[in-house]
Amino acid sequence: MEAKRPFDVLNGSLNKDVIIKIKGGIELRGRMVAYDVHMNLVLENTEQLENGEVKRKLGTMLLRGDSVIFISPYIP
Repeated sequence: MEAKRPFDVLNGSLNKDVIIKIKGGIELRGRMVAYDVHMNLVLENTEQLENGEVKRKLGTMLLRGDSVIFISPYIP
């Protein structure tokens, strides 16, 4: 298996749906449309999840990179 750099993984997630967990235990699902060198992320069609179910719709949002715990591909 080829080793990947973090930015390779982020670039591969562009314009795809992802699940993100942020500090405070909040899970979000949305389409990642942009990121920068600080791992700040822009998500569209963002939804907050609770126990795997949609709790509320948040729309477009900017996440500060230091609040992100993990990013995972969304597989329905």
